[in-house]
Amino acid sequence: MPIYEYQCAACGHQLETIQKFSDAPLTDCPNCQAPGLEKLLSVPGFRLKGGGWYETDFKTGAKKNLAGGDNAPACAGSGCGGACATAE
Repeated sequence: MPIYEYQCAACGHQLETIQKFSDAPLTDCPNCQAPGLEKLLSVPGFRLKGGGWYETDFKTGAKKNLAGGDNAPACAGSGCGGACATAE
């Protein structure tokens, strides 16, 4: 479930809350009880960075780095860069 940030337009109080995607947005401020909460846009608390974090972090041995480098198989199909060979 995502974490949403809210700020009250009336008193300026900020809060974070965990909500389901299907939950209705909060409207009433827990600090001043005014119906002025607005959802804020914010960056996530983590960032996936680099060239293939899944392949480099979760694979071991001969399966590591299949999509890159000199060991990458040539694509016989539509030019997918060798990704089709990993699906076999």
